[in-house]
Amino acid sequence: MEHIDLQYANLVREILKAPKKENRTGVDTYAIACWSIRHDMADWFPLLTTKKMGMKNIAAELECFIKGLYSKKDFHDRNCHIWDEWANPQKVPYGNDDETKKKMMEEDDLWRIYGVQWRDRMWSVDQLKKVVDTLKTNPFDRRMIVNAWNPSELHQMALPPCHYSWQVIVTVNHQDEKVLNLTWNQRSVDTMLWLPYNIASYALLLLLLAKESNMVPGILMWSLGDVHVYENHVDGAIEQISRELKILPKLEITNFTSIWNWKYTDIELIWYESHPKIEFTIAV
Repeated sequence: MEHIDLQYANLVREILKAPKKENRTGVDTYAIACWSIRHDMADWFPLLTTKKMGMKNIAAELECFIKGLYSKKDFHDRNCHIWDEWANPQKVPYGNDDETKKKMMEEDDLWRIYGVQWRDRMWSVDQLKKVVDTLKTNPFDRRMIVNAWNPSELHQMALPPCHYSWQVIVTVNHQDEKVLNLTWNQRSVDTMLWLPYNIASYALLLLLLAKESNMVPGILMWSLGDVHVYENHVDGAIEQISRELKILPKLEITNFTSIWNWKYTDIELIWYESHPKIEFTIAV
């Protein structure tokens, strides 16, 4: 398969050809619809090399999701500030004016976000645990799906889920090994800022699930809905896609006992070389 940086650059080029459109943030976007990308985990870890990526930050967010956490303090304790700009809308109603942004920043509660939806029994089942158990007891089941899009609770979420569902599928390779594949769906995609994080996060989740179930990591695929570049990201986007790609790194999970005990520090990134970081402003 094509190098992930090349697939990503091709996507950005297509977006930059599109007309602008408005959205709730007040910052217009160039946007296209319906795009898919695939990566074979045998081709190493899909962490973009055309800008420096903070893998520990990505891993810390994923650990909070796996544990079902929703307090900003839990994220901050892991030196993760991805969720700083958002808050439980029942405590601070959403707005993108400066006063509301300040109140959202100061509020600790995120409430019914991704990890809560993955783990919480208000769905009548712990979805993530169900997937892990099924991988071990009925690995060829075709119903191993985790859904974060809970219509009855959207008004309680700091941000309605962008990547709203994911599925794992087990296949068999020619060595008669079980192969774990993962695909996710994403309704809205900030291509320059958050998509590289999403790719690395789901790749790490795939590795953790494969290790937990003693399977070989396989295909990672994502299906994207509204795929956009904010107009204030264009200069950085052009800079990034002009850069020469580098060899992808390897990511190893260390000190592993189970996915439930795993910590964001229990990873080692090997051979990661990248171009310098590019700053992209968050659109809230």
